[in-house]
Amino acid sequence: MNTGSAAVGAAPIENIKRLPIVISMMIGAFLALLNETLLGVALTELTKELKVPYSTIQWLTTGYMLLIGILVPVTALLIQWFTTRQIFISAMGLFLVGTLIAGLSPNFTVLLIARLVQALGTGLLLPVMMNTILTIYPPEKRGAAMGTIGLVIMFAPATGPTLAGLILDSLSWRWLFFSVVPLAVFSIIFAFIYLRNVSEVTRPKVDLLSILLSTIGFGGIVYGFSSAGDPEIGWSSSLVIICLAAGFIGLLLFVLRQLKLAEPVLDIRSFKYPMFSLAVILMVILMMTLFSTLTLLPMFMISGLALTASTVGLILLPGGIINGLMSPITGRLFDKFGPRALVIPGIVIMVITLWLFTQVSTSTEIYVIILLHIALMIGLSMVIMPAQTTGLNQLPRHLYPHGTAIMNTIQQVAGAVGTALFISIMSSGQARYLSGVKDPTNPKQIAEAMTSGVHSAFWVGAILTVAAFILALFIRRSAIPQEK
Repeated sequence: MNTGSAAVGAAPIENIKRLPIVISMMIGAFLALLNETLLGVALTELTKELKVPYSTIQWLTTGYMLLIGILVPVTALLIQWFTTRQIFISAMGLFLVGTLIAGLSPNFTVLLIARLVQALGTGLLLPVMMNTILTIYPPEKRGAAMGTIGLVIMFAPATGPTLAGLILDSLSWRWLFFSVVPLAVFSIIFAFIYLRNVSEVTRPKVDLLSILLSTIGFGGIVYGFSSAGDPEIGWSSSLVIICLAAGFIGLLLFVLRQLKLAEPVLDIRSFKYPMFSLAVILMVILMMTLFSTLTLLPMFMISGLALTASTVGLILLPGGIINGLMSPITGRLFDKFGPRALVIPGIVIMVITLWLFTQVSTSTEIYVIILLHIALMIGLSMVIMPAQTTGLNQLPRHLYPHGTAIMNTIQQVAGAVGTALFISIMSSGQARYLSGVKDPTNPKQIAEAMTSGVHSAFWVGAILTVAAFILALFIRRSAIPQEK
C-alpha cells in the first residue's frame, strides 16, 4: 500500500470551529458509554427471557469488552487511514445498527451479535475523540477540553444502571436499546452537518501480522482475565491458562515487531517520553481500582446489605454525577496549576477513602457508603484526566493516534485485570471466613463473609493506590516536544 505525507481532506486547524466538533464527539461518546452499563442491571431478567444460564448471558458483557480490547489498538492505524468524519460517522452507524438489532433480537445469539456490532462502534469512538481533542486544542487549553469530555466519560456510565432500573420497572428490556435509537440518529445527523476532518491521513503500510499478533495478545489477556474473574471458571481453568499464555506471548511478539517496523501499527516508541510512561502506569493502577470498585460495591450492597439492584443504582448515582461535574473543574485547574496540584491530593483522597471502605460492615448506614463513594469519585476526577492529559501532552503530533490508542487499550486491559484480581481476593476472603464458622449456610454468616472478602479486596486497592501516590510524586507539567 502506498504511503503519503500530505493530509487528505483536513481543514486548517486555525479555521476550525471547535465547539460543534466537540459536541458531536460528546453525543457519540455519551451514547457509547451509557450503553456499556445499561445492560448490567438487566442480565438477570435476560436469563429468564432468553432461557439461557447466567454463565452464557455474561457473554453480552464479556464479548463486548473483548472486541473493544481487540479493536482499540488498531485504531491508531485507522485514524491515519480514514478522515475524522469517516471514522466517527461509520462508528455511530455501526452503533446504531447494533442497537436496532439488539432491540429486535429474537434470541440470545442475535442479541450477542448485535452487542458485538455495538462494540465495533464504541471501540472506534473513544480513541478518535481523544485524538481529535489533542489535534484541535493547543496544550495550554487541553485540560479544560479533556475535562469537558471527562464529564461525559464519567457521567454516562454512572447514570446507566439507574436509567436501566427505571426502564425495567415499567417497560421491556428491549427499551434499553430502543430508547437510545433517536439519540444515535441525532448524533449521526449532527456530525454529518458540523463535524470536520482534523486528522492527517497518511495511509501508512498495513502490517497484517501485527494486527494478528495484536488480536491474539490483547484479546487473550482481556478474555483470560475476564474469565478468571468469573467464580464459575476461576484461575485454574485450562481455558484461562491457555488464553493468558497465548495473550502474553502474542503481546510480546507484537511489541518486538512494532520496534522493528518503520511504520508500526501501534508505535511503542511513545514510551520513551517519561511523562507518558508515568501516566500509563498510573492509569493501570487507577483503572484497576475504578473497575474493581464498580464491581465490588454493588456485590457488597446486594449480598451483604440485601439491597435491590435498582436501590444500588440510586446509591451510586450521586458519586457518578459529582465525578462528571468535577471533570470540567479539574480540567480548568489543570490548565492553570498543572498536574501535581491535582494528582497528588486526589490520590491521597483515594487512599483514605479506600481505607475507610475496609471499615464498612453490614450495619453501616447507607449514607456513609454514599459519602465514601462520592469522595472516591472526587479523588478519581482529580487524577484520571489530569494524568492522562499530562502524558499525552508530551507526545509529538505524529504520535497522538498511537498515544490515545495505547491509553484506551490500557484502560480495557486494566479493567479486566483489576476486576479478576479483586473478585479473586474477595472470593478468597469469603472462603476463609466461612471455613471458620459453624454454619456456613447461615444467611447472616454469608453476609459477614461477603463483608470480610470485600475488606480484603479494598485493602489491596489501598496498597496499590499508595504505590500510585509514590509514582505521582514524580509527575510534572509536560514539556511540549517540537515536531521534526
